[in-house]
Amino acid sequence: MEQDGLTNEQTEKVLQFQDLTGIEDINVCRDVLIRHQWDLEIAIQEQLNIREGRPSMYAASADARVPQVVNDRFLQHVFSAHMPGGRGSNDSPPSGITGFLGYLVNCVFQFCYSTLSSLVTTLLNIFRSSERIVTDPLGDVMNFIQSYSEKYPQHPVFYQGTYAQALSDAKRELRFLLVYLHSDASKNADVHSFCSQTLSDSSVVEYINRNMLLWGCDISSPEGYRVSHSINARAYPIMVLIGLRANKMIIMGRMEGDCTPEELLRRLRMVVTDNEVWLSQARSERLESNLRQSLRQQQDEAYEESLRADEEKERRKRQEREELMRIQREEEERIRAEQEKKDEIARLKVELASRVPSEPPHGAPNAISVVFKLPSGARIERRFLTTDSLQDVYNYIFCHPASPDTFEITTNFPKRVLHSNDSTGSRTLIEVGLKHREVLFVNDLDA
Repeated sequence: MEQDGLTNEQTEKVLQFQDLTGIEDINVCRDVLIRHQWDLEIAIQEQLNIREGRPSMYAASADARVPQVVNDRFLQHVFSAHMPGGRGSNDSPPSGITGFLGYLVNCVFQFCYSTLSSLVTTLLNIFRSSERIVTDPLGDVMNFIQSYSEKYPQHPVFYQGTYAQALSDAKRELRFLLVYLHSDASKNADVHSFCSQTLSDSSVVEYINRNMLLWGCDISSPEGYRVSHSINARAYPIMVLIGLRANKMIIMGRMEGDCTPEELLRRLRMVVTDNEVWLSQARSERLESNLRQSLRQQQDEAYEESLRADEEKERRKRQEREELMRIQREEEERIRAEQEKKDEIARLKVELASRVPSEPPHGAPNAISVVFKLPSGARIERRFLTTDSLQDVYNYIFCHPASPDTFEITTNFPKRVLHSNDSTGSRTLIEVGLKHREVLFVNDLDA
C-alpha cells in the first residue's frame, strides 16, 4: 500500500528521520532521503555533520584537491605475501659480513626500485589523467561500499566519504587511517580470500573499528584509480596505514597480498605501536595549543572586561564632571539672576524715590501719621496727606533701606491687604479708610 507515492517502508523511514533529526517539515525529510537513495543511516550522518559544523561529505567538490601524503618506503613498514616481516622486509639485518652486504644491496635495490616506480607512476598518471578524470569521488566510494557489503556482509565499518575527507578527518581527529584498495579485475583468488576470511574476521573487525578509520574503494573507479597511484600500489589486495607525523600525513605501513587474520593483526599492531608516539605527541601539542588558546582567550576576555570597567569608570567620571558643570552653570545663572534682580531693584528704588511726595509738616491739614512695622521688627513713622495714593505709600516703603524687596501692606484688625506688588495703588488714603493715626504691617513675600 502506498501513500503520497511512498511505500510503507519509505514512509516509516521518513518518520524515523524526522524523529531523529527534529526537522519539522516532513517534505524536507522526504527530499533528503530521496537524495541519498533512502539510506537512512547516511542521511542522518550527513545531518549530524552539518550540525557539528563539519562539511558534508555529499557537498564536496569533485575536483577537491587530495591532501598530500608522504610516501617514503624508508619511513614505513612494508609487508607482502613474500616478505612477512617488518620495516622494509621487517627482518633485522643478518649477522656476518656476507649477510650484512646482502642486506645493504637489498636496501639499495629497494630504494632504486621505489624511486623508479614512483617516476614511472607519475608519468603514467600524466598520460592517463585525461582518461580517468574523477567526477564523482563520493559516488565511487558509495558504490564500492554497497557492492562490497553485498558480496562480503561481515567487514569493518567503511568511511562514507571521499579519500580527501577521510584524510582530513583522520588528521583533525588524530586517528590512524587504514586505506584498502579493492581489485576484482583479475578475479584474484588472494583478494577473495583476504576479503572473505581475513577482513571479515571478528577480531580484525573489532580491532579496526576501535583503533582507526577505514576507507576503501575499487581501483576500477576513477577515485580508486587515483588513490592507487597516489600510494603507488603494485599488488592486490593492498592496505596502507596513514597517520600524522611531524605535522605531515605519511604512509606508516604498507601491506600487500593475502595474509591470515592473525598476521594482519600482528602487522597492524606493530605499525600502530611504533607510530603511536607521534599521534600522542600531536595530541599533547594540540592540547597544549588549546590550553594556550584558552588562556589567551581568558586573558583577552579579562582585558576586555577590564577595558569595559575602565570605560564605565571614565563614563561615570565624565557624567559627574558634566553634572558638576551643569550645577555650576545653574548656580552661576542663579547668582547672575539674583544680582540682576538686585541691580534692577536698586535702580527702581533710585527711580521711585523721586516720585515719593514730600512729608507734610506736623499739624498740616489733611495729614495723617502712619506707623509701619517691618518684618525685621523695626518701626517707621511717617506723615502722608489723605490725598496721597497707596502707590505713594508703597513707593516710600520700597525705597526704605530696611524694607524687603517683595512685600505687601496690610492692616492689623480686621486684616486686609491694602497694597501688594501686583496692586494698582491708584486709590487715595482717605478712600481706603485711613484717618489720623494708623498702624500698618509690611509682610515679606519672599520669607
